[in-house]
Amino acid sequence: MSARLRAVPLWMPRRGVAGDEGSILILTLGYALLAIVVVLVCVDATSLYLAQKRLDALADAAALAGADGFTFVVEGEEPKAELTSDGVREQAEAVVGELGDDAVVVDAGTPDGVSARVTVAGTWRPPVITLFVPEGVALEATATSRTALR
Repeated sequence: MSARLRAVPLWMPRRGVAGDEGSILILTLGYALLAIVVVLVCVDATSLYLAQKRLDALADAAALAGADGFTFVVEGEEPKAELTSDGVREQAEAVVGELGDDAVVVDAGTPDGVSARVTVAGTWRPPVITLFVPEGVALEATATSRTALR
């Protein structure tokens, strides 16, 4: 008896090992699920970054408004711009009340009578809820602005 070997061309598909059929479908579904989770987490991370930038801009605007709330004081012959903590807080709360959705002024004042320092806080909520992202994150931003009279 002679055994015959038959050559199979490379372009012809080979039969797989028994029980190997369908494993590509499971891998594809796993990678698709992983890709969806990565996209959702990236959407939430981008939203968190933009919320922090909005809060930073709001703190900047509140500090600038607080620095504009100065009063004139004349010492000798030179006029001087002087800030008070109450004036800075009043101006900052007006800006945050007008522009900030759920942001609040945590601290506003003047450390030296020339600078206005404002701290604003808010909460970020994710636009897409996933298991890997917390439901809310407390955000805070501090800005300082100086006033000058020339």
